[in-house]
Amino acid sequence: MELAELVSRRPYPAAGLLLGLTRRCPLRCAHCSTGSDLFAREEPDAGQLERFVGSFNEENRPDVVMLTGGEPLLLPALAERLSVLAHRAGSRTALLSGMFFARSGNTRPDGNRPGSHRGRGDGGTGRTGRGGKAIPPAILRAIRSVDHFSASLDVHHEREVPRADVFRALHRIRDEGVAVSFHLTGTGASDPYLADITRAVEKEFGGRVPCLVNEVRPFGRAASWARPARIGPDPAVASPCSMAAWPVVAFDGRVLACCNQDTVDQRPVPAHLDLGHIGVDDWATVRHRALESPVLRMLRAVGPAHLAARYGSGPPAGSYCDGCRALGGDEAAAAGALAVAGGAAGALLDLTAAVRGAREGAQGVVRRHGCAEYAPLVVAGGAPAPETDAPDVR
Repeated sequence: MELAELVSRRPYPAAGLLLGLTRRCPLRCAHCSTGSDLFAREEPDAGQLERFVGSFNEENRPDVVMLTGGEPLLLPALAERLSVLAHRAGSRTALLSGMFFARSGNTRPDGNRPGSHRGRGDGGTGRTGRGGKAIPPAILRAIRSVDHFSASLDVHHEREVPRADVFRALHRIRDEGVAVSFHLTGTGASDPYLADITRAVEKEFGGRVPCLVNEVRPFGRAASWARPARIGPDPAVASPCSMAAWPVVAFDGRVLACCNQDTVDQRPVPAHLDLGHIGVDDWATVRHRALESPVLRMLRAVGPAHLAARYGSGPPAGSYCDGCRALGGDEAAAAGALAVAGGAAGALLDLTAAVRGAREGAQGVVRRHGCAEYAPLVVAGGAPAPETDAPDVR
């Protein structure tokens, strides 16, 4: 499964499922949205996760299951078991890793190897060899079990795991026949790091490895320094939310309709975004709630600001996501959503919004929700990175 196929499914309700296996991570990246570290023990019960994924069947399953964290490969046997269970029902699986296992033994505390350029880690050659640290067998088995593997890379990750080590590991994973991609983050289209890393990926892999490029947002450790979340749109204009399409299993086993990290961590969960718990609910129940909720249908079709302004207590204050969370106690908005998006008419509205959101394919999804200027890179062999006058970061 290639990255573009995965991303293009994002607007379709319940087409995917995000599973947070653990909040733990051995890295200490300065922008980590989950605030993860090696001692953050919060994670769903493994037996409950397996039971939940085991409740999929060929007639009722997500198309894609995304295994995330923290660092999911701290639990490689669990990741492998979940992938096998998902495959039995016909779902495909993807995994996102911070690549801790690729870090070579001669890495300095600042994340660079002796003699390397900061941020490059390849001695300035621009090309990595195939030597270096072997991938541990349990981790390699987990990687082989998934249909797509994505490596996180950005200026903060490179202080923890050098670029050259990540490149070498990804070459090995590609040699195993697993489709791969990079998940890159930066401060925006003008970020010189993004220009540098996308050129490096192009040179290293000959345009055969796609990249999903996002901007750092003020969640977790980046809350105090990253660019503020955008202020909500004009309430008179529909602004659909595709991020309310795929259920998310949080680190306490709660299932939410939203992947915004502040929302995922909020307790109690806003009522309109609460889809249940893996300890008591199966996939069919969660999917039914996600698809049949009139409020969620309206969020996916017109967005929270338009819903609140037209049917609820008025335009929300703060960011787009703040306005959505505030809908939890808005009975007028819920009643308006039921009147417009209940029943078969609401199901058609939901499907129409999904088709509209996906009509430009994966690049359109990234233009709306990621770093728009780098959207073509979501397809292998896509257009090169935008030109910039900023200096090369090496």
